[in-house]
Amino acid sequence: MTPTATPPTIVFLHGFAESREVWTDFTRAFPDGYRLLAPNLPGHGTNLAPVPDFSMEAQARYVIEYLNQKGCPEPVLLVCHSMGGYVALALAERWPQRVAGLAFVNSSALADTDEKRQNREKNIAFVQKHGVGKFMESFVRPLFAPVNRDRLTEARGLLEEIGKATPETTIVGALRGMAARPDRTAVLAKAPFPVLLVAGKHDVAVHFEEAVRQAALPPVGSALFLEGSGHLAYLEQPEPTRRAVLALAAAVFGRYGQL
Repeated sequence: MTPTATPPTIVFLHGFAESREVWTDFTRAFPDGYRLLAPNLPGHGTNLAPVPDFSMEAQARYVIEYLNQKGCPEPVLLVCHSMGGYVALALAERWPQRVAGLAFVNSSALADTDEKRQNREKNIAFVQKHGVGKFMESFVRPLFAPVNRDRLTEARGLLEEIGKATPETTIVGALRGMAARPDRTAVLAKAPFPVLLVAGKHDVAVHFEEAVRQAALPPVGSALFLEGSGHLAYLEQPEPTRRAVLALAAAVFGRYGQL
């Protein structure tokens, strides 16, 4: 009897103070031929076991362990938002053989500037003084492009709800983990796999010009620049983002077409 072939696997890595739930609507229309996995990163969502290390490297190890537990030793396509992209680059640096392709959504390979590190410490101080709930009430709204802040109230509410349920220890640990991450532009520049970079014109977290420069780094790469999007392309412009990710999946795995 011929063994059943393992379907190509796409792994979705959420961002800071998010959870796997943010991908639910985005992945609903994906073709059945793909295996879709979306872990909760350490300290996020329902993954609330004590986290001794929030570094991007430690989170990358967690993703590798997760894939091993899921019986997925073959290379996967990583679709990553924001902090999830930092984790993905740490994974690709250490285990490039596990990566078939990378969709880099509203993320950056650059290390934090001194100013950004200082802002993260200010955010930590605010959380410790006023609590996670107050922090999320001011943190989420600016992530959307101005045109979407009052239009996408359901999506904004989802992110605020998930964020408010995130433990303070996770917020603080993840902020410091992101602040300490090194520059990994060399990982993009030497990537032995195709890379898709998705950027929003109104992204306040990853400046558009910065994203455009990084889009030119991968040897095999493509880019999607979205005028009507901020830091949340998968929520603000889901259709073009989905089409770009599926086109990358089709190119990477060579078996299934896009929608």
